Amino acid sequence: MNRPLPPLPTAIALPGVKRHRRRGSSPALVAAALVVAGLALIPVGFVLWVLSQSSWETAASLVFRPRVGELVVATLLLQALAVPACIVLSLAFAWLTERTDLPLRWLWRALGVAPLAVPAFVQAYAWDGTFPLLRGLWPAVLVSVLAYFPLVYLPIVTQLRRLDPALEDVAATLGERPAQVFFTVVLPQLRLAICGGGLLIALHLLSEYGLYVLVRYDTLTVAIVNQFQAVYDGPAANLMGVVLFALTLLLLLLDKWSRGNRRYARVGAGVARPAPRFRLGRTWPFWLLVPLVTTALAVGLPLVTVVRWFWIGGSEAWHGAALTSATLQTAFYALLGAASVTLAALPIAWMSARAPGRLQSFIESIHYYTGALPGSIVALALVAITVRFALPLYQTVAAVIAAYALLFLPRAIIAIRSRLGQVPVELQQAAIALGKPPLTAAFIITLRLAAPGIAAGAALVAMGITTELTATLMLSPIGTDTLATEFWARTAEFDHVGAAPFALAMIILSVPLCVILHRQAMGVSGQ
Repeated sequence: MNRPLPPLPTAIALPGVKRHRRRGSSPALVAAALVVAGLALIPVGFVLWVLSQSSWETAASLVFRPRVGELVVATLLLQALAVPACIVLSLAFAWLTERTDLPLRWLWRALGVAPLAVPAFVQAYAWDGTFPLLRGLWPAVLVSVLAYFPLVYLPIVTQLRRLDPALEDVAATLGERPAQVFFTVVLPQLRLAICGGGLLIALHLLSEYGLYVLVRYDTLTVAIVNQFQAVYDGPAANLMGVVLFALTLLLLLLDKWSRGNRRYARVGAGVARPAPRFRLGRTWPFWLLVPLVTTALAVGLPLVTVVRWFWIGGSEAWHGAALTSATLQTAFYALLGAASVTLAALPIAWMSARAPGRLQSFIESIHYYTGALPGSIVALALVAITVRFALPLYQTVAAVIAAYALLFLPRAIIAIRSRLGQVPVELQQAAIALGKPPLTAAFIITLRLAAPGIAAGAALVAMGITTELTATLMLSPIGTDTLATEFWARTAEFDHVGAAPFALAMIILSVPLCVILHRQAMGVSGQ
């Protein structure tokens, strides 16, 4: 006698597992998160202070003017086109390399992460040098997608490797077609990865400067930096920063709505077997174009451009002493900044994953507000604070690291939060029940399982520091020259040949960080 089949499981249907009761965070954890949030409020307070110093008439005349409206529309249009394009490309790339029989999947997996080693403004430098007539919105969207799609590709791949194929098997048994299985079973389980990566890309697009200068596309951030360069500490730039706050709030509301309050962690890894691969058949050459064209444009074109400028410049293009000094200083700031930012992000990410609530949401949103600001505003805020209240810290390594923490905390928070959210709280509770102190249980269970996410967050921060430009220029001690500042100085003088060695050094320095991200994504479930 045929028995009726069980109902189709969903991404959150966990038989036998009750939803855990939310527990408040320890006072020490909350205090640490509040201290970090207090420091993150410095740029926010700076902008609001400037706003309070302006009369309503002045503020209205500077904010509610046609030029600002054009910049807002340009920024929102860029977001509306680039972020969905990144998500769609990442989904296709991840599905082809993880769930199909596409040839050379191991190669495309590695190349899917490789664009992160090429800074966004180096991407624009390559396109500007190869196609100098490409200007405006569509080149800006194209280069943005090529530069930033790995930020959502990586979490999608990680989550795909954690999925229990039994859910898809049941759906197929019930008569669902492969496309229906993807949209009803697989895609809902990728929501957390897509939302986290999409938010990270959106914040990057809000604060990006060099890329859009080179492709001649004006956004709010470009206008703010240009205004600061023209009039130091002018009210127009600060008031446009307030508009950036509003756009950041909009992104946060969209992210919160899209994430919802569902649970994504499960106890146990499901069936320890790889998911079945979809056979592409005779259509495989067509699908091969997706990774082939993407990596050719995102990795091949920049490398060819740099090599071409080397060939033109010859041995005279090398700046031996300057290149060595800039590389060592960049590595120093990247390592120190990544460690500092990761430690600062842990309390906020822990509260977000383990004790979500109004306080946690407020603390987390502060860092997103600050992270969306251009580096020039963050730097000016720290300049104002150090000059008036802590003069010995002005133009010191500590001031530079503080700026990096304010700018790149969202990267670490999102990466660590996503991983912590997938670690079942029941495992830590079981360790406590067996006699382990809560702090010990957190270290040996939760943080150990979340270590790949923590390493990925640190690598993302280090890559951001390697290519950071404006805050480094304004805050670093006299004599500090990083690869990004040296590259930008030569690009500003249209010295593409002289900029090539520094571009290549940034790429080489970012390769080990990409390897870390690739290994942590590919190592999930041992596939």
